[in-house]
Amino acid sequence: MRAIDMPTIDHRGPTFQDLGKRVLAGIRTIFKTKNPVLIYPASGTGAWEAALVNTLSPGDLCLMYETGHFATLWKKLAERLGLRTEFIEGDWRHGADAKAIGERLQADTNHEIKAVCVVHNETSTGCVSPIKAVREAIGAAGHPALLLVDTISSLASIDYRHDEWGVDVTVGGSQKGLMLPPGLSFNAVSDKALKAQESAKLPRSYWAWDEMLAANENGFFTYTPATNLLYGLDAAIEMLHAEGLENVFARHQRHGAATRAAVEAWGLEVLCAEPTHHSGSLTAVLMPDRKGADALRKIILDRFDMSLGAGLSKVADQIFRIGHLGDFNDLTLVGTLGGVEMGLKAAGVAHKSGGVDAAMAVLGDTETASYRQAAE
Repeated sequence: MRAIDMPTIDHRGPTFQDLGKRVLAGIRTIFKTKNPVLIYPASGTGAWEAALVNTLSPGDLCLMYETGHFATLWKKLAERLGLRTEFIEGDWRHGADAKAIGERLQADTNHEIKAVCVVHNETSTGCVSPIKAVREAIGAAGHPALLLVDTISSLASIDYRHDEWGVDVTVGGSQKGLMLPPGLSFNAVSDKALKAQESAKLPRSYWAWDEMLAANENGFFTYTPATNLLYGLDAAIEMLHAEGLENVFARHQRHGAATRAAVEAWGLEVLCAEPTHHSGSLTAVLMPDRKGADALRKIILDRFDMSLGAGLSKVADQIFRIGHLGDFNDLTLVGTLGGVEMGLKAAGVAHKSGGVDAAMAVLGDTETASYRQAAE
């Protein structure tokens, strides 16, 4: 916040050029890529569009997986751009099924499918998709489709490796693990994606990679950037490096495990039904009888000034979401879970006590284990 509070400077001058070069280089380390990462003054929705219009042509077929609300929105956006979509149906309680994707690609002997689009961490459900396995399934099918991945609520929170996992375009946003306000979005791009833009026919201007990449080589942008958010991004990258990305990922895993322990102790159910898909960014919790989540959220907001995430579309009023990502520590989590437990009681929701104690037991055990490992 202090970095963002800097005076706005000339975005064509040498001081900005230094900033531009720093953030354009630094953000690559967060995506774990040696290739360019484009930065837009936009929300993640803009980065969705940029990923599609720079790589595809009207009428191209995209294979997408229904992991939740945001996967559904990305599908709708693709269709409005003039793309055809095929949705592999999901139950909103699991991440994407790499085997199902592979089987569909094997059946696509004419290579009609041009891109596979997957949400890494589905913000509406708290389910993580196995991106490495999806890429392996594409390879096993011998299919040339591009792999496009949304990391808006997983970047800098959950382990992600753009280059190593063979992702062609990774979409990101500033307002989650990067700890910034909304307003920056990202496309990390592979050599294959850069090649695809040469023949892509969807109209693009604001989102065009080619002119932006040329300007980025010298630390500049083709149009007015979100200068003050870039100051904040510079600080966020420095903070993440100071903690160490692997430590950041481990912290989020601890907080996810502790939150799930609290949910179990309350006698409630985590929406994500597959343990290997559990998210370190957030936990979605099913209400008893799948109703009353909005009333609970209102009571917690009114009485304790704490805002929980709402259930969206198919799970509206059925779940509430506990975020535990970004600038978050053990004490913050304990306070958050305390607010939820008090809210459950105040709202008359059937539950057992002891959720906070269960979470603290997990935090204590994992903290002790980490100290032992460090000592060894």
